[in-house]
Amino acid sequence: MIEQYMALAIQPTMRGAEKREDIKRNIAHISDVIDAAVWLSGIEMPVRLITIPEGALQGFTDELFDWDHQYYVDHMAIDIPGEETELLGKKAKEYNAYLIAQAKVKHPEFPGRFFNSAFLIDPKGEVILQSYKMQVFCQEHSTVPHDVWDKWIELYGYKLDSFYSVADTEIGRIGLLVCQEGDYHEPARGLAMNGAEIIYRSSAPEPAVANGWWELQNRARALDNTCYVVAPNVATYYPSQAAELSVDTFGGQSMIVNHHGEVISNHKYGSGSSYAGAIIDVESLREYRERSLFGNWMKDLRTEQFKLIYEEPLFAKNLCLDRAPLKHKDTHEIYRQHVRQLIERGIWVESARSKK
Repeated sequence: MIEQYMALAIQPTMRGAEKREDIKRNIAHISDVIDAAVWLSGIEMPVRLITIPEGALQGFTDELFDWDHQYYVDHMAIDIPGEETELLGKKAKEYNAYLIAQAKVKHPEFPGRFFNSAFLIDPKGEVILQSYKMQVFCQEHSTVPHDVWDKWIELYGYKLDSFYSVADTEIGRIGLLVCQEGDYHEPARGLAMNGAEIIYRSSAPEPAVANGWWELQNRARALDNTCYVVAPNVATYYPSQAAELSVDTFGGQSMIVNHHGEVISNHKYGSGSSYAGAIIDVESLREYRERSLFGNWMKDLRTEQFKLIYEEPLFAKNLCLDRAPLKHKDTHEIYRQHVRQLIERGIWVESARSKK
């Protein structure tokens, strides 16, 4: 029996880190926000899950200033476990809570590459789950498993746990998504098919928040998969350590969505550090999955008919086996090639304007 508990989607102000030491400044601020959130919400229900958004540790310095990939590996990417996870682990132990965060990280099997990774820390302060972001924004320099596909399969095999790992914890089964992974239904479905009951989905920049995409996607992923989605987002952003004023580039709206696709907590504003908090009832979710013959969509999947959609590849695999991810200009050209492929295959119709 899992008792009801409070989950927190922390919404911190962040500063763009320019060297490893700068990350500690962000973690110190995150710790203050966690203390305030537990102080207020812990009196309603015990806080057992604390989530921190993408970018909160390091900012997005490499993307904003188009840094060289190798430079970021050498000067900014962290190790998991490492000093930063130890600092966060102390907060998890302090509050007897599970804690989820994100960082751009090194990988021991891929020297010269960094990945975008979410990780789950248990109440003992230990990292018990780590995921690697599979879909990235066209401005992002991170390597993804598909970029090193052949070696990834050699290391981890070709199974759900190779890409959609889920941790079975005392507060429910938890899976991890980062930012653009939530733009597509497949990553969340992969986690759900591997047993996830609670999905962490972190951060989205403007204009996705103001346009409603962020909320729409979070609600859809929860409804699609009959699960909770805990979605922390960033508050204001100081693009550099020297910046005197912040920019509201993310819009806040940290939220928690239940398995009916209902937003049960939403911090509407992004102008200052705060959080969203809501009660998670895993037993209610499990009962609904067992008894519902209508809103529990996964039970009805006729999987063979969906395989046809993906039989012909689009995005080339192994792009980063022998070279690092490219900078913005060259990366954008790869994405434009994908657009041309869709038109050449007759899937998309070329616009009349582009023919002129």
